[in-house]
Amino acid sequence: MPEVKEIRQHKSVVTYLLRFFVIGYLFVLVVWPLSEVVQRTFAPVEANAAGGFGAFLERLQDPSVTYAFGLTVTCAFWAVLINTVFGLGISLLLVRYEFPGRRILSVLVDLPMSVSPVVVGLALVLAYSSGSGWFGESLESVGIFIIGSTPGMVMATAFVSLPLVIREIIPVLEEIGTDAEMAASSLGAHAWQSFRRITLPSIKWALAYGVVLSLARSLGEFGAVKIVSPGAEFRGETATLLIQNRYNNYDESTAYAAAFVLVLAAVLALVVVTFIRRPEDRT
Repeated sequence: MPEVKEIRQHKSVVTYLLRFFVIGYLFVLVVWPLSEVVQRTFAPVEANAAGGFGAFLERLQDPSVTYAFGLTVTCAFWAVLINTVFGLGISLLLVRYEFPGRRILSVLVDLPMSVSPVVVGLALVLAYSSGSGWFGESLESVGIFIIGSTPGMVMATAFVSLPLVIREIIPVLEEIGTDAEMAASSLGAHAWQSFRRITLPSIKWALAYGVVLSLARSLGEFGAVKIVSPGAEFRGETATLLIQNRYNNYDESTAYAAAFVLVLAAVLALVVVTFIRRPEDRT
């Protein structure tokens, strides 16, 4: 019918326009800026200077750059480990149990996604600083220093990336239900056996998905870490702080090289996430 054919042609035109708009938007916002970072990473610093991959590796071999990435990996590792343990526990608590304040806890879990990381860092300073913090002096009296040290940076990183694990696990737990766990319990399985043999295999892909996203978020954290860290060379300077410090000090080549490494880490995380998705989620 002519009317149906006209409607289909109209929808086709609208579809192509929307695709063009989305592709253009992503190009301007993501692809173009990142391509500039890649281009300047391998570009020579001066007219007669050498560029390319060799110069890129030379910039990364700077001891301060090595320290910054080592500290970043350390903070990200412990933050992801904390988020994995507590993310599993909180997810099971929210899905499998009913208790007063459950909805409030669910809202608090999403708080790190809505609060600025700078506010998170400031809150940690107010709570754990040695001068006016609630717990700072008590912890320092037993030799535990939070603000201005690695533990504080780990706490800040873990806080901002915690929801990424929980919000991947909760939908899967709700989907699988409790029938298999109740059947295992009726057959004499302990809670740990039921978790290890039934629950964990059912949520393993969601857990892996959340861990990879949490790792990518942790590697790129800036705001909260900047507040709680001294941010000086060889003293609390993570990769993101290194990029800012080097760029402000007109060492743009090193800043671009470090930024390129973080971009590679983010792309690698997306590739891993794509491959660890369940088959039904890929279609």
